[in-house]
Amino acid sequence: MTTQAGAAEAPRVDETAPTDRPPLGRRLAAEALAHPVRTVLLVYVVSRVVALLAMWVAATWFQNPAGVGHLDPTVGDLIPLWDAQWYESIATDGYPVPLPADPVTGKLTYSAWAFYPLFPLLVKGLMLLGLPFTAAAVGLNVVLGGLGAVLIWAVFRHGLHAEPQPGRERLALVAACLWCFYPATPVMLKPYTEPLAVVLVAASLLALMRRRYAVVAALAVPLGFTRGVAPAMGCAALIHLVVRIREDRAAGVAPLRGQRASALLMLVVTGLSGIAWPVVAGVVSGLPTAFFDVQQAWGQDPASGPFVLWLEWAWDARGLVGLLVLLALAGTYLALILGRHGRWVPVELRAWAVAYPLYLFAVVRPITSMWRFLLLDFPLAALLASVAMRTSSGERVVPHWRRRVAVLLVPIVAGLVWWTCALLTYTPWSSRPP
Repeated sequence: MTTQAGAAEAPRVDETAPTDRPPLGRRLAAEALAHPVRTVLLVYVVSRVVALLAMWVAATWFQNPAGVGHLDPTVGDLIPLWDAQWYESIATDGYPVPLPADPVTGKLTYSAWAFYPLFPLLVKGLMLLGLPFTAAAVGLNVVLGGLGAVLIWAVFRHGLHAEPQPGRERLALVAACLWCFYPATPVMLKPYTEPLAVVLVAASLLALMRRRYAVVAALAVPLGFTRGVAPAMGCAALIHLVVRIREDRAAGVAPLRGQRASALLMLVVTGLSGIAWPVVAGVVSGLPTAFFDVQQAWGQDPASGPFVLWLEWAWDARGLVGLLVLLALAGTYLALILGRHGRWVPVELRAWAVAYPLYLFAVVRPITSMWRFLLLDFPLAALLASVAMRTSSGERVVPHWRRRVAVLLVPIVAGLVWWTCALLTYTPWSSRPP
């Protein structure tokens, strides 16, 4: 007969120790959601490193030496290419008066007047501290890009005028992070206006959703001297006011009670911001249509009518098939924005997401710079996050959303590398501007 003392002692279990620890991916996701601003900034820094590596690949293997004047192109050679040269000219020498004209025809030709002044003026202020133009411009854009990413996250997480979404915080965070890897974001490491424009647009939409109409009006002034996007911003403001008035009436209160004056001010200033820089160009030059004449010298032709140049381009490229593909792409985009994948996004953002691309396609000729212009259409990132993370009905976020987002990042990063190598490089006899 065995005794109790002779039996082997069973191992003791600490009942206070955790026995079901969540997987690493889930813990990291929880930590990211607990500190969203820090997460967005960290992802933004990683995306800038990826963009810098893409520029190194482009400079090492794709940049033609003829475009930079020596046999060993570097990242430093890519930064001042294309429009960066014009912004440096504005920051150092200002705008030419009188406007340059063709000596034979007398028509206005290429000049700095096609470029808006706020960004180069900000860089000029930094240059007064002793910084060279490139260092000042790139440093400013790196800071503005991080601020823009945080503002985009704040805009996405705002639930006003949007369908209820249990995973809103998670969707907003992933969408902002996806935007950091948008294929054209390497341009934010160059002296371009995109980071400043993103900050002003996102801040304006956030103020609009918070019903701070005077702030929107104040932001419309610098926006008018940064990019010509006032018509699209005005559409977003109008849609917001229509929804607000309907809500006020349904609640039995006077529409826009206490804010009618500020709402009117917002609409007026936003409208004026769209013509501010063309008016300044006309007054300084003495030619009322100077800005539009210079734009025409750069290839823009608004007199041909809205959308006509894109329809002609599609028809000339592939005939009826090209035209149908173009219309199908536009229809698919509108269906996503207005359908279930867009309904978790506030109506102001959806208005911007419809008005801004339509405005671009109405007034801008077919050009490779459209990829860069669409940086401001950041609701695209919200659609990608929704498609990757939510169920087909859009009711909830799927448990394996992290794997799906990781898979989605592969073609996005590949697109970033392709865009950098194909468009950020410069060959004198092959013009495909970024």
